[in-house]
Amino acid sequence: MRFSLLKAIKNTHRHPANRILHVIGLLLYVVAVLVISGSLSSTNVNPYTSLFLFVVAIALFLLGHKIEGNVRATTWVVLFKYLKECMRNRKKN
Repeated sequence: MRFSLLKAIKNTHRHPANRILHVIGLLLYVVAVLVISGSLSSTNVNPYTSLFLFVVAIALFLLGHKIEGNVRATTWVVLFKYLKECMRNRKKN
């Protein structure tokens, strides 16, 4: 059976609360990246702000998966399964 990353993502993000928390978390990730890039060009930005935003974003992602009941379906687990399947297919060829 072939592993589909897109199908796995769709199947692990069905609950509306999980989707909302992921959207908010993704926005926090984007803001954190902007804060990091701002801190590289200016010394007025506190570097702990971006760390705080990353931690909050991860907490929202985990909370969303906890609500959905599939904490083991977080990005790292799904990505690991996908890479494992890719490596298995390469060995076959």
